[in-house]
Amino acid sequence: MKIWFTCKVKYGKQLEEGGMKQVTETYLVDAVSYTDAESRIYAAMEQYIHGEFQITAIAKTNIGDVINYEDSDYWYKCKVSYSTVDADSEKEVKVVTYFLVCAEDSKQAIERVEDNLSSMLVPFEIPAVTKTTLVDVFPYEADGVPSNLTPIEDVEEEEEIEAHENETSQDETVEDEKSEEV
Repeated sequence: MKIWFTCKVKYGKQLEEGGMKQVTETYLVDAVSYTDAESRIYAAMEQYIHGEFQITAIAKTNIGDVINYEDSDYWYKCKVSYSTVDADSEKEVKVVTYFLVCAEDSKQAIERVEDNLSSMLVPFEIPAVTKTTLVDVFPYEADGVPSNLTPIEDVEEEEEIEAHENETSQDETVEDEKSEEV
């Protein structure tokens, strides 16, 4: 399960008139801990902000999933609720999940969440949609395997090849022994 953190970044922004203004912007980062979130937001901001900046706040969010579309600039937080039956008590339980969706307006945000959840078997409702102040979202992207490590798929493949070679050589040894006996 992904854990999303909001990170507030304060820096001097160049205005169109040429002046500088101190601004604080909010970003969303997928990370495993506060330390990881701080590290990831520093790495991301170094690419976008030239000059000094500081991270003023990091907070864990209750966002369950992010639905990203490249055609929009605004982020909406959608509350999705549905009912399920608890297996132990057999009582109906209301489940609430929050989605962050990129859209131009709240109507489009609702449509995009409904489209994303169209395969859900239980009926759901979207009781709240809120426009956020998020500037950008940085999901976790694997940078690949470090040079000193081997991907697990490669290790498993090598083990299979070795096992097959061992079986083949054992079969040949058995055949050689049989031919010597004759």
